[in-house]
Amino acid sequence: MKVDGRVERGEQTRRQILRRAAEIASVEGLEGLSIGRLATELEVSKSGVFAHFGSKEELQLSTVRAAAAIFVRQVVEPALVEPPGRARLELLLDGWLAYSENRTFPGGCFFYAVQAEFDARPGRVRDSIAGFGREWNSYVRETVAAIPEVADPDQLAFELVAFLEMANAQSVLHDDPHAYERARVAVRNRLAQAGTAASTALR
Repeated sequence: MKVDGRVERGEQTRRQILRRAAEIASVEGLEGLSIGRLATELEVSKSGVFAHFGSKEELQLSTVRAAAAIFVRQVVEPALVEPPGRARLELLLDGWLAYSENRTFPGGCFFYAVQAEFDARPGRVRDSIAGFGREWNSYVRETVAAIPEVADPDQLAFELVAFLEMANAQSVLHDDPHAYERARVAVRNRLAQAGTAASTALR
């Protein structure tokens, strides 16, 4: 039992470190992370933080994975209560907007914040960020494709993701209080347009 208790405490400490690391990275980027800073802020030893990760790159990679897990819990999983179709897509997109608007991470969308930092820097961290980005885009596309009236899932998914990212950017950079509502209106209009176009084509 003593061993199990130590393991659980170690996992709890790791989760706390990664949560704080993701919060920092959403504002300052992954390069803003350091083992010393995290140790000071969380009041743990540097050696303790180092033992969990071993290097700054491993800390960055673990932070990306932790942020992705939080994203899935907050955005993807709640939408699964709806069967494949338009209702699931609407819940998924609204969940993303709430995730950004409610500042799950203080810098808005974690992945939007860090992708610009690594988009032209080859390496494991870039590959990890890009990989999760591809998974998200593919999932949106698959969710769109489950709606029978949509003729071009790739194009519609591209546009919908663009609405979400623009709302995040406008809110974070320009403090626009209306950005998320504008995005919600844009999503509704675009989905309605897609449905209308499909109905016309079937006549």
